[in-house]
Amino acid sequence: MPTRDQILQALRGVVDPELGGDVVELGMIPDVTISEDGVVTIGIALTIAECPMRSQIEQDTIRKVSAIPGVRLVQVETRAMTKRQRAEVMSTARLKARENAEPTLVSPLTRVIAVGSGKGGVGKSSASVNLALAIADLGHRVGLLDADIWGFSIPRMLGTDERLEAGADRIIVPVEVQGIKLVSTGLIVESEETALMWRGLMLSKALEQFLKQVAWGDLDYLVIDMPPGTGDIQMALSRLLPQAEMVVVTTPQKAAQKVAIRVADMARRSYMPVIGVLENMAGFDCGHGEIFHLFGEGGGDELAQSLGVPLIGRIPLDQHIVSGGDQGTPVVRAYPDSPSARAFAAAAMRIIELVPPAQDETCTARVARLLEALDAPADADVETVTTLG
Repeated sequence: MPTRDQILQALRGVVDPELGGDVVELGMIPDVTISEDGVVTIGIALTIAECPMRSQIEQDTIRKVSAIPGVRLVQVETRAMTKRQRAEVMSTARLKARENAEPTLVSPLTRVIAVGSGKGGVGKSSASVNLALAIADLGHRVGLLDADIWGFSIPRMLGTDERLEAGADRIIVPVEVQGIKLVSTGLIVESEETALMWRGLMLSKALEQFLKQVAWGDLDYLVIDMPPGTGDIQMALSRLLPQAEMVVVTTPQKAAQKVAIRVADMARRSYMPVIGVLENMAGFDCGHGEIFHLFGEGGGDELAQSLGVPLIGRIPLDQHIVSGGDQGTPVVRAYPDSPSARAFAAAAMRIIELVPPAQDETCTARVARLLEALDAPADADVETVTTLG
């Protein structure tokens, strides 16, 4: 059975974007109940029942807690705070804002999608680039962080050789390319052939700098191209960005699927939910009505089923993905009507469905206006608003 401490630890990754803290430290979790059959019931006290962030907080709670081994079902009971509870949480939020600077320059309102794989060579970087562009084409503000510090390839795939620069405040300004913001060590080194001979601590520090000293601005989504495997970068990301969620990339073959499950296991043990699986190289259409499964078949489905997450897309083998990556013309832009581009676009839409953008409307101003108008006594009972499973 999962423990209460495990659940509270996972819930520290659920952030109230407007109040600037996680739901545990803000005192928004009045009770947690764990049944013997793996059903976890979590009470969440919101400042007001009509809070626009309510759906996001509920769904984030379900995803975070569902990632804990032994949890079969998560039920969320959303409640409205009493007047006294509202006053306490607002006081805590004000104190936190005054005494603790934001740990990174990535806004709490930004949805973070880490694209990971268990091994190299499965097309993870191509997927990161095309998913980022496809999400941007849906009208969202997108950043792309090339966290594959050693094996950077994103600048070439996007066709840019601009250099990263810092302002007078020593804050790095991302490169604007093809409608998204990009940061990569490939925009710092002298050339693509330069080898970065950095060890684990330096890799973690590089990621930390990219999150703490980059002017990312107001993004809806930050897509992070992770290095393959389960090393220092992956562990640092879960610490620096607790709101991060992962898409696992695999190919159809059994060997790749068995390796990919390791990165998913790492993510879950770091309380980073896996939101879905993307199967790359999923068959080749010869143009005569026959599809050849050169890398096997069914690995993406099996991985998704074993993880209990959806298969968000199958990307077919396409020469334009390869040539576009070499020439800086990603397939979703250069050949938008191709099967692979349409598959990337559908996968991007599925990601947005699973992890919707944070709503622009916020709660704090409404709470401030309503606090004085609320005439309920300070010790009034908490109202149970809804229950979600």
